[in-house]
Amino acid sequence: MKLFEPIQIKELHIKNRVVMAPMCMYSSDTLGFVKPFHITHYVTRAIGGIGLIIIEATAVEPRGRISSNDLGIWSDEHILGLRELVKQVHSAGAKIGIQLAHAGRKCMADVEEIIAPSAIAYSDSYRTPIEMSLDDITFVVESFRHAARRANDAGFDFIEIHGAHGYLINQFLSPLTNHRSDSYGGSKENRLHFLLDIVNAIKSVWNKPIGIRLSTEEYAEGGNHISDTVETLQNIGHLFDVINVSSGGVVTVKINSFPGYQIPLAKKIKDIGLVTIGGGIITTKEQIEEILANEEADLVFLARELLRNPYFMLHTAKSIGRLDLIPKAYERGF
Repeated sequence: MKLFEPIQIKELHIKNRVVMAPMCMYSSDTLGFVKPFHITHYVTRAIGGIGLIIIEATAVEPRGRISSNDLGIWSDEHILGLRELVKQVHSAGAKIGIQLAHAGRKCMADVEEIIAPSAIAYSDSYRTPIEMSLDDITFVVESFRHAARRANDAGFDFIEIHGAHGYLINQFLSPLTNHRSDSYGGSKENRLHFLLDIVNAIKSVWNKPIGIRLSTEEYAEGGNHISDTVETLQNIGHLFDVINVSSGGVVTVKINSFPGYQIPLAKKIKDIGLVTIGGGIITTKEQIEEILANEEADLVFLARELLRNPYFMLHTAKSIGRLDLIPKAYERGF
């Protein structure tokens, strides 16, 4: 099966084509530290045979948390716990990436103020953010730089920039949420300025593979659509080693989701010559195999299916007679 074929991304060797998508666990303390839960949670999926695990959105500053119980990487004190997590995942045979994130106006953590490119609330359930000054922008960019340095110190194999789901970078990219009139707003080129500053900052301290998760379709009139994303990536896609293709989240809009609904978006990105991770309600080996066989994505992410079944890959291996892929300690169970 193609899903068990390895893939090489620069110096990163991934043993198969299945990725654990970053999913918020809301299981840290209010200081953002790794807890025993995180070790158990991620190492279990590594034992279960996942090729690349991308851990949950990890905040580059306290105002960047989605909730008060998100993981953090805004302090050198976070490195020790993250390093232990990396060590344990590696020992179980998987590669591990970290998703560096800032929630912007979607921050619901207990902080004094929240920030965004423009002072527009996400919904009536959210606070109105403060429009970021140029000093605020510089501070956040530097926060990403320091977070990348800490990720390197912790030993992560891969950094994914969270540019999707209506969080801060997405807020700058989208005309629905970015109403600025300075060099960070207005034209599509100006709205890219914040992301490009962050990429350059990260690359100044990180030379391993780097990816970005993008909401490639915003499903709203006046927002970014897949054609806009393709045009953007034709210009800046070379800055990334992987594009993790997602959609939605920037404004409240109903999305017609169904198994594989984001795969056509991934195919459009892959067709311009970029390495892609695709997914969206993928729950079976047959779906994964079809996506890979049709060259609609290079890797496939699983999300909620791995919450239900951390041993998805072991069951798949057993179903095709690949007992060599089942850890010796678990052989009697399969």
